[in-house]
Amino acid sequence: MSSQEWEVQCATPDMAVYRLTFLMSGLCMGAWAPLVPYARTRAGVDDGALGLLLLCLGLGSLVMMPLAGVLNARKGCRFTMHIGIALVLLTLPMLATTHSFAGLMAALIVFGAGCGAVDVTMNVQGVMVERATGRSLMSGFHGLFSLGTIVSAAGMTALLWLGATPLLASSAVMAALVAFVLTAGRQMLGRSGEEGSPIFVRPTRKVLLLGTLCLLAFLAEGAILDWSAVFLTEERGVEHSIAGLGYATFAVMMALGRLNGDRIVLKLGSRVALIGGGLIVVLGFLMVILITNWWLNLVGFAVIGAGLANIAPVYLSLAGAQRAMPGELAIAAATSLGYLGILMGPAVIGFVAYSTSLSVALLAVASSMIAVMISATRLIPKVCTQRLH
Repeated sequence: MSSQEWEVQCATPDMAVYRLTFLMSGLCMGAWAPLVPYARTRAGVDDGALGLLLLCLGLGSLVMMPLAGVLNARKGCRFTMHIGIALVLLTLPMLATTHSFAGLMAALIVFGAGCGAVDVTMNVQGVMVERATGRSLMSGFHGLFSLGTIVSAAGMTALLWLGATPLLASSAVMAALVAFVLTAGRQMLGRSGEEGSPIFVRPTRKVLLLGTLCLLAFLAEGAILDWSAVFLTEERGVEHSIAGLGYATFAVMMALGRLNGDRIVLKLGSRVALIGGGLIVVLGFLMVILITNWWLNLVGFAVIGAGLANIAPVYLSLAGAQRAMPGELAIAAATSLGYLGILMGPAVIGFVAYSTSLSVALLAVASSMIAVMISATRLIPKVCTQRLH
């Protein structure tokens, strides 16, 4: 397929297909958060061992993400997304039922690979659509990703609270993914690369820089995804069945921020959005760590979500807008590096929590926002002219 052909394909079909892609990606990611306390109890592991489990999830994604970039260039978004969803469908029942520590490790490696393929693919397709339409759409797309995590995490938490088993709660997410593959998923974009286009290009310094900044934002997001339920159950005495509310409130505010993010960034500019977002994230983490009332902790998680909402989409949009390397490979490189934060970061948090405390580990995550704010004053003005609007 030529570049002109896929640009026409991006611009003409119903945008609902592209939005559903991000929504389904969020369903995949959000399904794990409510299962963490149950998996931990079944396997009988401490913070350090849980960190090792989460490291397996990250390793699976690390292996798959570069391959997903190649698959998107050679086989297309549709093919790669279906591969990722198939891996998620294969492993969700195992994550909901397995008692063996080794079994959970294996399941999380494959689950991480599936999530890695899905995450890279949704961003590749998002950048393709931005380029074809000439519009800034990434924040809104990521808002639907966050909405998917809300539906997944909150829906599964509600089912668990009503007495459903983890397997039954997971089955609801699995049914939605199967329905997507059989309907709208069949209309995703095909291969974007030209015949004979390279399958690998060394990432430019700009792409590596933007990917590194994404990593810091995704580190904070991963901390809430994998540790919010554990924090509420262990530090605040919340019941397992409702501990997923921490991530749900976080995801609600992130979704609201991202759904309005394109207008916010256009009005305030990237620099203000990043500095303000970083400050809000730090405030939210301080509320979670210093306030002992778990209801107010939920407010803190919501504040973190509002602050993080548009940090990563700004960086990903900038990575996709550059022309120094092919778009699908650039976004795959930036996404792969960025998602180290959401996938590998929580494992590091587990090791730090084991050595000190979970509160100290979360405080360290909050401090990473300082780098985001400093870089906004020095680096963003140099690349902001490439933003898409």
